[in-house]
Amino acid sequence: MINIAERHQQIINKLQKEGKVNVTDLCADLDVSSVTIRKDLKLLEDKGLLFRTHGGATLHNPYTIDRSVNEKEKIQSSEKMRIGSTAAKLLEPNDSVLIASGTTVLALAKSIQPKSNLTVMTSALNVALELIKHPEIEVFQLGGLLRRSSSSVTGTYAESVLPDFSFSKLFLGVDGIDLEFGLTTTNVTEAHLNRQMIMASQKTIVLADSTKFGKRGFGRICGFDDIDQIITDRGVSDYVVRTLEGMGIKVTIV
Repeated sequence: MINIAERHQQIINKLQKEGKVNVTDLCADLDVSSVTIRKDLKLLEDKGLLFRTHGGATLHNPYTIDRSVNEKEKIQSSEKMRIGSTAAKLLEPNDSVLIASGTTVLALAKSIQPKSNLTVMTSALNVALELIKHPEIEVFQLGGLLRRSSSSVTGTYAESVLPDFSFSKLFLGVDGIDLEFGLTTTNVTEAHLNRQMIMASQKTIVLADSTKFGKRGFGRICGFDDIDQIITDRGVSDYVVRTLEGMGIKVTIV
């Protein structure tokens, strides 16, 4: 039987490879009890080497906090622009699309160079202001309670409009993507609006840089059954990509 130092190293190696571990798998891999593994995870957390979660552990803090859009725009900015530019190429002539809020979908708005008519409905004020620069784009701004941190609207008024429309695509930004919990945001009312957006759209495309994986926000948006495609950057782990593709989700890495 391997000693405690070797066991801890194997746990860390698995974490670095996969981004997260669970107690059941570690018990099988290391041939020890769940009590032993939980003690190991607590010791490693006390050393600042991991964060414990329900039934396992993750390499990074799994909980997101609400930050202003101005602050978030500076994080992973080059990755977000590549993601936004790739997403813009999915637009088709005479498309009618829905764009949610967030700095990555704002990067999409900045990348759109329409060659024909395009109709966009959005909850984000900064997205709308970016798109009205183009005479070829007809912009519908959702109304409702203005959420200052995200420069977007939420609430029942915005939700009540969506059932009257049908969109070919929804471009969705998120605060967290957890393989067990699903897609999340830090705000509950925004999560609820995002769910209504998914219902109004034929296809949901998530724009998320790699730092969003393994994270959980306070409000759950949906599970992976509601997602068609995720566009992210090269920082995403191979394990996450394989798992998502196994669910039938197209993963585009830029």
